[in-house]
Amino acid sequence: MTAKIERFLDDVQPATPCVVVDLDIIRRNYENLRHWLPLAQVYYAVKANPAPEIISMLAELGSNFDVASRPEIELCMQAGADASRLSFGNTIKKKSDIAFAYGQGVRLFAFDSEAELEKLAEAAPGARVFCRLLMTCDGAEWPLSRKFGCEIEMARDLLVAARERGLEPYGVSFHVGSQQTDLKQWDVALGKTAMLFTALAEAGIELKMVNLGGGLPAHYRTSVPDIDAYADQIMHAMTRHFGNDLPAMIIEPGRGLVGDAGVLETEVVLISRKSYQEDVRWVYLDVGKFGGLAETMDESIKYRIHTPHDGDDSGPVVLAGPTCDSADILYEKAGYEMPMTLKVGDKVRIMTTGAYTTSYSAVNFNGFAPLRAYFI
Repeated sequence: MTAKIERFLDDVQPATPCVVVDLDIIRRNYENLRHWLPLAQVYYAVKANPAPEIISMLAELGSNFDVASRPEIELCMQAGADASRLSFGNTIKKKSDIAFAYGQGVRLFAFDSEAELEKLAEAAPGARVFCRLLMTCDGAEWPLSRKFGCEIEMARDLLVAARERGLEPYGVSFHVGSQQTDLKQWDVALGKTAMLFTALAEAGIELKMVNLGGGLPAHYRTSVPDIDAYADQIMHAMTRHFGNDLPAMIIEPGRGLVGDAGVLETEVVLISRKSYQEDVRWVYLDVGKFGGLAETMDESIKYRIHTPHDGDDSGPVVLAGPTCDSADILYEKAGYEMPMTLKVGDKVRIMTTGAYTTSYSAVNFNGFAPLRAYFI
């Protein structure tokens, strides 16, 4: 909670639920990343928070952008980012969207399958392409599934095929999982990447780029190392596997840039118990999974939560949202406690909600409006 956000909430008293984002925090996080990892080009993962205010500020600071759709391409270009600063990093693209991006001047595309490669060869001739490797995402609080990436043997064949189809086999990407807490996972991923570089060199293809993906964390309930520790581990792994002949590097932070910049304020709508014998209180907020807290699915991301009565005696709670859907339970097993003095109408503040909240918010489920956002 920055003083600027606290002052805004106290003075403006906006209707809840809402999230307030301090742009200065994002600016500082970007500058820190550039300081500690100067050899890597930053491609902000727009999906984390696509607010025009954020995109415009990062574009002005010189950031590049990882985009996943035509609207994200249009958003970045409207904010002043030239198409040459965009990477179409989604491995699942319509051919018409590839053609649109190519027509706008985008020349960097991700893929992980033969069918996607065929679309790129037809709609983006001569473009630079990078193949995404499949990762297990051990140690990540929001792990990525087998939906993205392919095994190393297939990646080799696909990059050879890319050359045969008139594309430039430019590099390799991976993602170690969002909110990665095991710094050694980059070493595992870069070991596989270096093997692929060697295999392609034997096929007469010199890859030029490693896309390190995302994974840099925000600060939730579990403590995580600072950015300098992540940068040190990444560079140590790069030099271990590539020596002094380092390829170009791309990093795609999303959560790590914008997560800590946001605070979500919500109101307690109801407090109840399910039986006379049960000690656990059910605390229902006016925001839930469908209002922007989708990452509480399986209780994966565990937010820090503050109430006006912190410090009073507390007891166990189940936290849930306001909708008529039984899936709209935030935390039931994670061991959350709240003050016994908490009452209906109290305002509760959920920390580190600058990433994957507004962009996950439902349009109109149960008639609830999308999560409001303020950028200060």
